[in-house]
Amino acid sequence: MDWDQFDLNPKVIAALKKAEIKSIKEILNLSGADLQRLMKLSSADIQCLLKTVSHTLRRNSMLTALQLYQDKDHLTSQHQKLSLGCSVLDNLLKGGIPLVGITELAGESSAGKTQISLQLCLCVQYPYKYGGLESGAVYICTEDVFPSKRLQQLIDQQQKLRADVPAEIIQKIKFGNSIFVEHAADLDTFHNCITKRILLLLTRGMVRLVVIDSIAALFRCEFGVSDSVMKARYLQTFGAQLHSLSTRFRTPIMCINQVTNAVSESEAAQCSCSVVGSRVSPALGITWANQLLMRLMVSRISQPEQSPGAASHHTGSVRTLRVVFAPHLPPSSCYYTVKLEGVKGIK
Repeated sequence: MDWDQFDLNPKVIAALKKAEIKSIKEILNLSGADLQRLMKLSSADIQCLLKTVSHTLRRNSMLTALQLYQDKDHLTSQHQKLSLGCSVLDNLLKGGIPLVGITELAGESSAGKTQISLQLCLCVQYPYKYGGLESGAVYICTEDVFPSKRLQQLIDQQQKLRADVPAEIIQKIKFGNSIFVEHAADLDTFHNCITKRILLLLTRGMVRLVVIDSIAALFRCEFGVSDSVMKARYLQTFGAQLHSLSTRFRTPIMCINQVTNAVSESEAAQCSCSVVGSRVSPALGITWANQLLMRLMVSRISQPEQSPGAASHHTGSVRTLRVVFAPHLPPSSCYYTVKLEGVKGIK
């Protein structure tokens, strides 16, 4: 640490160097009395030192109400959402996926989690006027091979899915060129991916959406029952890193999660996650749930339980998208189907 760059009395700077204090962390980890004894300075000098280093840490992180009001771009992005490419789904989410924060999409196998995520990777490339962010997406696969054939099907059918967008605009977008695929089968590779490779893509403005498919796969084999504390620390660390990327670059983070059987009625009720015919809850527990801005759950509906009005024309293929929790949305749900052209809500 170059203490000469700080606005400090030269006497204090000399005392820091003599005491071999090399970082702000060392200063803040010591009490005022310890600093006085170590640096042989007065109480007033120590208070000035603490005030200066504290101000350095919080610089640019605090905004006044006037600054927020004057920052029009910041206010716009706060209310802006990433469209899911379907008016029914967008209406459920009051516009789409928030730009800042981690959104979880949980559900059983074949419920449509990957289909929704692939559709988002295409939606993000549309102009702002049509619910996009005019940028690309990065898709991190942690267990299965990236579904490139299905992606190509969706690209070929975009004009059918997005009837609200003029054909000439769709034809100009090179969808396949702006989706970056990463594979991370273990925690170390995933950490390197989000701290270096994805950071580079975000810094260059090449992507504005990060999809992780799935977050639970990274922890399934790495930790046993006795490693719960270490597992929680990793979850908190990754959650903080993803939040930092999302906030810094105004980029939505979509994490696909798997589900586990809820052991008891109280567990299912606590998670609000009972699904048709069974009690399931998203994997990774409450530590991961506390990292989320919004939790969505998807499920397939078996034939006898389909709503006659909503599902009569979609026999055997109806699914439910449900808002479990979000700061801006009430618990609610809607029906949808997965077709050749993509995910479409049922009115």
